[in-house]
Amino acid sequence: MQRYRWAACAAVAALAALTGCETMKSADGGSALLDAGGSAMKAMSLSDSDVAAMSDQSCAALDQKNQIAPANSKYTLRLNQLVRQMPASVNGKPAAYKVYLTPSVNAWAMANGCIRVYSGLMDLMNDDEVRGVLGHEIGHVALGHSKSRMQTAYAASAARALAGSAGGVVGQLSQSQAGDLAEKFINAQFSQAQESAADNYSFDMLTERKLERRGLVTAFEKLAKLSGGSAGAGASMLSSHPPSSERASAMQKRLDASVAKR
Repeated sequence: MQRYRWAACAAVAALAALTGCETMKSADGGSALLDAGGSAMKAMSLSDSDVAAMSDQSCAALDQKNQIAPANSKYTLRLNQLVRQMPASVNGKPAAYKVYLTPSVNAWAMANGCIRVYSGLMDLMNDDEVRGVLGHEIGHVALGHSKSRMQTAYAASAARALAGSAGGVVGQLSQSQAGDLAEKFINAQFSQAQESAADNYSFDMLTERKLERRGLVTAFEKLAKLSGGSAGAGASMLSSHPPSSERASAMQKRLDASVAKR
């Protein structure tokens, strides 16, 4: 129970960060923070099936909004090749890898197995680096971070009204609700601890599958160089914590330690 209360408080804080503090009073004069707290409590009660259903619809909304690389695209062919040794499923959900044709440097994964990487990231990184990033995103799903991120996004989106409807959360979202929920999910940030845990998950997964781990180091080094500039970089990859330079250093230390044990 104590853990549940702590998680709910964290969701309220995340919701406040997403919605901002411009309006502290609701239309009826009540506290907007209390309204947010109620939404956060509802969000924390979402079941795995609820989150999967919302992820299905959110991913579909983003797929419709973005240009997906066709099957014969150099990006799709390359992605299909490099994920052959990557997980075919995550938490029991089939992994569905696709590429968005956009110059942004980004990648993300949802709890339903929806995994998307942007062509801008693939242009910037070699295969080992892309695998490292994908392993990181898969880690967020496997470790439950993507579920909590969707819960936070739900609490901050128009879709939260479905909690009290007859169909419940698993009821069919409208196109606008699914799109809003998807945007909230993409823009929500993981905590520093979650980012570090996902980095380590990727390192361990690559180790287990006997894949090159150096890409995790160089991927973060490239992101560190971008962090001071623009290059159309996606906010999600560059605003994560800890900073990319520190993450590169942490992965290099793990790599050095593993080599020393041989």
